[in-house]
This record gives sequence, C-alpha cells and structure tokens, in this order.
Amino acid sequence: MVGQLDLIATATFGLEAVVSRELEALGYAPKTIQPGRVLFQADPAAIARANLWLRAADRVLVRMDAFPATDFGVLFDRTFALPWHEWIGPDGSFPVSGRSIKSQLSSVPACQKIVKKAIVEKLRAAHGVTTLDETGPRCSVEVALLSDEVTLTLDTTGPGLHKRGYRTLVGKAPLKETLAAAMVLLSFWRPERPLVDPFCGSGTIPIEAGLVGRNMAPGLNRPFAAEAWPSLASAAWEEARREARDLARPELPVTILGTDVDDEALSLARYHAQQAGVSHDVQFSHRDFRELTSKRDYGCIITNPPYGERIGQRDDVRALYETMPEVLRRLKTWSHYVLTSHPDFEQLVGQKADRRRKLYNGRIQCTYYQFHGPRPPKPTAEHEEPAAAAPIEPAFGSVRITCAAGRRAASRATASTTATSPRSRWPSTPMKAACTSPSTTAPTSARRPNTPTGST
Repeated sequence: MVGQLDLIATATFGLEAVVSRELEALGYAPKTIQPGRVLFQADPAAIARANLWLRAADRVLVRMDAFPATDFGVLFDRTFALPWHEWIGPDGSFPVSGRSIKSQLSSVPACQKIVKKAIVEKLRAAHGVTTLDETGPRCSVEVALLSDEVTLTLDTTGPGLHKRGYRTLVGKAPLKETLAAAMVLLSFWRPERPLVDPFCGSGTIPIEAGLVGRNMAPGLNRPFAAEAWPSLASAAWEEARREARDLARPELPVTILGTDVDDEALSLARYHAQQAGVSHDVQFSHRDFRELTSKRDYGCIITNPPYGERIGQRDDVRALYETMPEVLRRLKTWSHYVLTSHPDFEQLVGQKADRRRKLYNGRIQCTYYQFHGPRPPKPTAEHEEPAAAAPIEPAFGSVRITCAAGRRAASRATASTTATSPRSRWPSTPMKAACTSPSTTAPTSARRPNTPTGST
C-alpha cells in the first residue's frame, strides 16, 4: 500500500489541541475537523507511529471517505466504490457500527445494514469468492452521519489507546490514562522539576508523568488491531517500535511522588509503576494531604482529588477543598493543577485560577484549574553575577477577587496572617468568596513555559 492516507485521531472533548500538538511533534500537520476528531494526512507507516506515541488520543482511524448523503442509494453506491479489498482480506471480520446526528438518514441500524451489504458485495467481487466467513483479522468499520455528511472509517487501534497494558488491576474510580497524560502535557512540568500528586489513588498521573518524562511511547507494550491486517507491512510496526525504544530516555533526574491515604490503592500504584517500567522514577507513600510539604522549589502539583459526587461525601469534599490554600501556600514557588467537577471550587479556595479548561472524566464534566507559580530563574554562567531575586508571588498566594466585599474579606484575612507569613497573601484559613463565582470560561493571562509543552 502506497500513497497518503486520511487519518483521524479521536479524542475526548477538550483535548483536541493537546492531540494536535502531539501530532505536530511526530511531524504531521493536524486539523481539527469536528469536536473530538483531528485529521492528518500521512503514509501508512504513520498508523503504527501514531498508535504507539499518542498519549491523549482515544484511537486512530483511517478515513475511507466523506461525502453528503440523504438517501440509502447514495450511501450504498459511495460505499461500494471504495477499495475495501485493499484493507480487508477474504476471511477478514468487519463489524459495522454507526451513529447519526441531525441527518435525514436517522436510522442507525438501517445505515449499518446498507454499509455492510455494500462492503460484502465489494469484497466478493474483488476477492472472487461467494462467501465471507469473517474468521480472520478484525477490521472494525464505522458509518457516522453528521448533518447529512457521511464519514466511513476503519479502526486501526482496537481497544482504546488508554489501555496502555500496564494497568491490569483496577482500583476505585480510576482516572483514564489518556486524561492523566493530558493533564501532565497541559502543565508546566519538566523532568528536572519536582512533581507531586497528593491524591494519587492507583497512580495513573505519576505513572503517565514518568512515561512523558522519559519519552517512553505509551503504546510500546500492547498490540493493535491493524498489526494483524495483511494490508500493513509488519516491518512498519517493527520499525516504529525500534524507534520508540531508541528514543526512550534514562531514569528521571527528580523522582515523581504520589501520596494517598488508601494503602490498597498505593499497592496497586506500585505494581502498575513496575508494569509500566517507571518504578525507579516514581515513589508512592502513605500521607495525608494536610501533611504535604517539600523543601524543593518550582515544582508542580498535578492532581485529581475527590469530587463529592455522592450525597454523603459532599460535606467532606467541601471541607477538604477549604484546606487546600493552607496546605498549598507552603509551596511558594510551585504551580498547582487540579481537576474537579465541583462547581464552587474557586470560591472554596478563595482564588481564581490563571487558566481553566473544560474536560470530561468519563461522563463527568470537570474543569482543569491551573494556578501558575513563578518561573524558575534562568541559569547563569560561572563568571556572571546572579540576577537579583524577584519577589515571589505564590500560585496560591494572590487573592484575585474584585468585588468590594471580596476585597474587604481579603484585607482582613491578609492582616491576620502578616506576622507569620510576610510574603504570602494567601489566608491561613480559606476565605469564603464574598461575591459571585468567577467565570470559568475566559482564561486570565498565563505565564508561558520555556518550552511549548505546557501551552494551552
């Protein structure tokens, strides 16, 4: 098989830009064509490379065609005209899934039957057979209709890309690996900076950070559906895996830390880190969030704390969030990244985030709050005098509430803590916001990292 292919990387809503940057890093030119769908053109070898390397995408599809259709005759004819025989062998299995949104061809089962029939007739004619037993490699087909536009795709991935292969044991409410990786990629973290997840659970965020920091391809140790397709040379997969192994970096310069109070979850986290090959880069320990502290500077907190979705947990989660300023203000030079579905998070912590991004954790709509700390100082040459230290403004230290009641509350809280913490403007007890909740859509100005990974 030669020539350029239309490939689509699918993603959870809100992560299209992250996936686009990953594709650019692989040398491709991405274009978001729909929410959750990023198109790029590449040769067949890109199927292997994209599946191996994409951290935040859900799967990689081959777009066979896209065309308008408002009747079943057009759907059948356009489907039959495609070169299915170049992808599916005479014994290939090709289940057809479907969906239809705002289209005249609204019956999904009917669309599936038409597409299946057209592919069957094409394969019989092209392969010169009368029966198709479908006992061979699986080539999943999807017919998707949106506003009378049909898109026909083949799924090259198989089980979703979040299934890295290292999490063989499942704990309570696990975070998807793709979302955890995206949280790391959206942060200012670098391998030379400390990283702590104080609510690590079974360890997904620290493990994904370890894979990112060591430049380890997340799909290196799992199979993909397209590996069994006769249309794709096995040499392409072998070369992609060889490239991935060659590009992996040695152990991280700074150990990533994950803490939790659930010993069973921590046991799973240690096992998963070993399975992922980052057990020497990630350390897990039993620690209450209120005990969090660090002597290191310019680190990152990246975490997915409890949400309090269940009625009995709401008061506990609210109380937990109210302790966050008191704890995180100890880390004056750190940046903090928190994913939560709690609608009043900024009010509970008494501070607006520098940036917010709407994301979905499964079916739960969340916001990824980003509180940016100061930039690390630039290294100086031996003969140069170090620059004068700029005043430190902690990420959790600047109360940015603009209404009069909020300013008065902030002033009282600041005055009460000046004696113990002259540099920090963050109250020792969380301030209840005295005005309306800030907007969660328009981002405030953000500091950019020295490299583009953390840009949003």
